[in-house]
Amino acid sequence: MLWIKALHIIFMVTWFAGLFYLPRLFVYHAQATDETGCRRFELMERRLFFIMSIGATGTIVFGVWLLAGWWLPMPIWLQVKLLLVVLLILYHLFCYKLIRDFRTAQNHFSARFYRWFNEIPSLLLIAIVILAVVKPF
Repeated sequence: MLWIKALHIIFMVTWFAGLFYLPRLFVYHAQATDETGCRRFELMERRLFFIMSIGATGTIVFGVWLLAGWWLPMPIWLQVKLLLVVLLILYHLFCYKLIRDFRTAQNHFSARFYRWFNEIPSLLLIAIVILAVVKPF
């Protein structure tokens, strides 16, 4: 079970690396005005999203594997953690929508919005780690 936990953490780190960097690319992409720069950001965003999706998939697969060992009822800290993971998955999917919006020149958000948007994974990471390690309730 420790190998499964280690793999879960490794994939989670990969996923979060992408979640931290992709919105930063959105900041720069929203500021880009030249065609070459926009195409470069689209390529970088697409490639990063692919890698972070592998991280997300591995995190979820090994997380579900770890959950197989829990007996019901699930502790409240774990229920809250899983809710936050669902929010993280929704954030991930919204990032995909934003990538598509940039590719089709449909972006409606400013660089300032993306700077704030970039903070969401940090807040979720802090809460998830505290719940998993401290188990406050």
